[in-house]
Amino acid sequence: MYIILAILAFGILIASHELGHFIAAKACGVRVNEFAVGMGPAILKKQGKETKYSLRILPIGGFCAMEGEDEESEDPRAFSSQKPWKRIIILIAGAATNFLMGLIIVALIFVQYSAFAGNTIAGLAEGFPLEDQLHVGDTVYSIDGERIYYAEDFSTFMARSNGESVDMVIIRDGEKLKLDDLPLKLTEYNDNGQTVKRYGISFNVIEANLRDKLEYSWYTATNFVRLVRISLTDLFTGNVGVKDLSGVVGIVNTINDVGEASKTTSDALINIAYLCAFIAVNLAVMNMLPIPALDGGRVFLLIVTVIIEKITGKHIDPKYEGYIHAIGMLLLLALMAFVMYNDIVRLIHG
Repeated sequence: MYIILAILAFGILIASHELGHFIAAKACGVRVNEFAVGMGPAILKKQGKETKYSLRILPIGGFCAMEGEDEESEDPRAFSSQKPWKRIIILIAGAATNFLMGLIIVALIFVQYSAFAGNTIAGLAEGFPLEDQLHVGDTVYSIDGERIYYAEDFSTFMARSNGESVDMVIIRDGEKLKLDDLPLKLTEYNDNGQTVKRYGISFNVIEANLRDKLEYSWYTATNFVRLVRISLTDLFTGNVGVKDLSGVVGIVNTINDVGEASKTTSDALINIAYLCAFIAVNLAVMNMLPIPALDGGRVFLLIVTVIIEKITGKHIDPKYEGYIHAIGMLLLLALMAFVMYNDIVRLIHG
């Protein structure tokens, strides 16, 4: 059941991305020749007044084929005939729709919550070894340069530390204090007769009204962006390798695992929805990277083209941009195939 749900969820996320392009194109007066969800052979087709709509067999992509997108066209409604600002709006609309979907999903989840854990220290465990440096009432502002907004940020960035010390900035009595090389690490504490490892800090509880819930939802969606940025940084610095990436197969399997690990069906649906919100924001960020064939690459090349044409006074044939994107698409498909192979191998070997 959860695998089917995961495939449907992934398809909806892709459809929403392409729908963003489609709506923006129509609003800007651009002719759309075909709107498709999925890749590969079409299993359903419907010809509208102007646009052909299709559902394709592989739920790993989709497209909004606009007139004059990668080639010259005499049609005044062609994408290439539009002003640069219109083309940029159309190109970023897909990512914007994905981000908006992620935001809406987390808002629907958190509107049910009554409280959140903040970032102000409300208590220290008995025997806490750093009582001379951290006090009740201190607000944790940042850890290793990363801004802390809620208790979950504290857990995230403490887990990313070297396990021995952190550079922390706190706010005490309205002033920022730097605590470099603070030896804060997991320590064994007695918790109701059981020995557990934790940091020995408890945080304030925010009794949430509607405004707090909306603020927390916005924070969560924007924090997803930060987590994607951190993941990309880890990839480029070698902390993780390309073999650690996950594609469609890996994502579907993860969603299924999250569902099966949940205690109840209700918990499963909420957990899967939260994961889908993260994936939606992830898609938004990844699509805006300045890589050929992605929306971000198209925006980047459009801006470069406009600058070159302004300087030289010569029109650049869109076919050259099309060549660049075609090469980028081939490389992207090769990467997707490699990632899918790794996903399948991990799935087989458990």
